[in-house]
Amino acid sequence: MIRVSVMYPNTGEKFDFDYYVNQHMPLARKLLEPYGLEQTQVDRGIGSVGPGSEAPYVAVGHLIFSSLEKMEKGLEAHDPDLAKDVPNFTTISPKFQISEIIGQ
Repeated sequence: MIRVSVMYPNTGEKFDFDYYVNQHMPLARKLLEPYGLEQTQVDRGIGSVGPGSEAPYVAVGHLIFSSLEKMEKGLEAHDPDLAKDVPNFTTISPKFQISEIIGQ
């Protein structure tokens, strides 16, 4: 299993969680399920280690794929469509990480 994490740094810029959860992630599912997308998750950052510390990321979206090959094909086909939607919910430039899930 492969996880793509899209991390939005906590810069104080706008982030519309309602749009992200109810519009953007359903768009991602619609476009990427034919390419092995099995699950999506959204995290809202609420803190870090230490009392009162801010979360390093305001939000993190996770896309779980059945294989690296399918993920690569899906993102190659639809990354431009997903990127076009980003201004609808934030001005933050995301950071990306692709991980292999090796345990639970």
